[in-house]
Amino acid sequence: MPLGATIASVERIRPQWLETEVRHSVIAFGGGALLAAVALVLVPEGIENLSLLLIVVCFAAGGITFMVIDILLAKYNTPFNQLIAMLSDFIPEAMALGATFTVSSDAGFLLAGIIALQNLPEGFNAFREVRSSTEYRSLRIVLIFTGLALLGPAAGAIGHIFLAEYTVVISCIMLFAAGGILYIVFQDIAPQAQLKRHWAPPLGAVAGFMLGLLGHVAVVS
Repeated sequence: MPLGATIASVERIRPQWLETEVRHSVIAFGGGALLAAVALVLVPEGIENLSLLLIVVCFAAGGITFMVIDILLAKYNTPFNQLIAMLSDFIPEAMALGATFTVSSDAGFLLAGIIALQNLPEGFNAFREVRSSTEYRSLRIVLIFTGLALLGPAAGAIGHIFLAEYTVVISCIMLFAAGGILYIVFQDIAPQAQLKRHWAPPLGAVAGFMLGLLGHVAVVS
């Protein structure tokens, strides 16, 4: 997350049209990575230990909760959707990562690498969102993101120490996050990625999902 923010803080591409294309492509890439997290990690892992009723309740609750958050952010003119999407993906995956290490260290290290790769473009996009909607200087935002990154080890420790035996709780958290992320992708990230008469940004979404797909194949094999 801090690395993605740092890259966004120094990124200057000329001509202007190319910078716009790259920025929208990275936004789409982050959206694709989030969709991959939902489709390949959060949902498959989340539905394993839950009844059909709990699956529906947790998934729907995530989408509805994030809709309410989105309404409140719009009401107070605080557009931090991509930052929220990044954290809602990062924290439950980190909890699941901590629980994974109790079963297999190899799978745990691989999942950690996938999470890191996903959060790079998400950090890039969230930095630009915060920078454009606040008066914070770039260094301050990078430092904030560095602090937020520490939530990962904390969430991983909680998953490893306290939640490894409570698979139902972890599954509920993952499905809740999946519903919220899906809402944010289609409400905020996908519309921002579109450019009229430009066709490269959608390939960013394909590449982002492909990244998650490769990671998923590596984990299951």
